[in-house]
Amino acid sequence: MDVGSAWIDQDFMKRKLQENLKRVNQRIADACDRCGRDPSRITLVTVTKSASLDVVRTLVDMGLQDLGENKAQDLMQRAGMVNEWLGRRARDLSAGARPRPRWHMIGHLQRNKVKMLLPWIDLIHSVDSLRLAEEIDMQSAKLDRVTPIFLQVNASGERQKEGVAVAAATHLAEQLMTLDHLEVRGLMAMAPLTDDASVIRHAFGRVKELFEEFEHDRICGPTFKELSLGMSNDLEHGIEAGATYLRVGRALFEGVDLGALPVTSE
Repeated sequence: MDVGSAWIDQDFMKRKLQENLKRVNQRIADACDRCGRDPSRITLVTVTKSASLDVVRTLVDMGLQDLGENKAQDLMQRAGMVNEWLGRRARDLSAGARPRPRWHMIGHLQRNKVKMLLPWIDLIHSVDSLRLAEEIDMQSAKLDRVTPIFLQVNASGERQKEGVAVAAATHLAEQLMTLDHLEVRGLMAMAPLTDDASVIRHAFGRVKELFEEFEHDRICGPTFKELSLGMSNDLEHGIEAGATYLRVGRALFEGVDLGALPVTSE
C-alpha cells in the first residue's frame, strides 16, 4: 500500500466510523426519549476486539474514551500501544493532546491474568465468583488501589454464559462487600442468544429487579449505581431496563475494514 492509498483508507475509515457513531448515538437518544431517560447518563463502551490499532487510534482521536476488550492479553497489548502513541502525540504540539482512554475488561477473566491486567484497566465488568474477586482484591492491595467492578449475572440461565446465577447473586454480593480493595459499582449481564425481544426484555428486566433489590436492601453501598446491559443488537432493550453502560462493537464498525491497516506500535 502506498502513502496516498493509506491516507485514502484512513480518511474513509474515519468517515465511516463517524457515520456509525452518529447512528448509534441517535439510537441511544431515541431509546432514551421513549422511556424518559437522559442520554448523558449512559456511557458507551466501544468494544475493540476485532479492530486494528489504526482503527483504535482513530476512535481515540474521535473522542471515544471508553474502550472494552474481551481478552486480558488483547487489552494489555492494545492499551500499551495506545499509550505509546499518545505519549508521542503529546510531544508533538501540532497533533494536539488526547487523554488516555479508560479500558474496560468485559469478557471472562481468569485469575492467573489478574496481576498483569490490573495496571491497565479502569473497570472490570465480569466478576462472577468469590475466588476471582479475592484475587482482584489481593492484587489491588499490592498496588494500593481500589478496583471498580461489576458483578456479572447470568440472567438467562444459559449454560454457555458466564455469570453468577440470579438466585446466588445476593450472597456473592454480600461476600464482595467484605473485600476492602474492591468497589462494587453495579451489575452486568448479557442478553440471551435469541432474536425474541420478549425473551431479552424478560432477562434484562430480571437484572433490573435484582439491581433494585440490592439498592433497597443497601447490599452494596453508595457506589452501587450502574447497570451494564445492552450491545449492538439489543442496546434499546438495555436502555429500557435502566442500562448506564452499553457495550457496542459491531454497530460502530459496519462497513469498516478492521484489518485493512496493520497493527503496529509506530
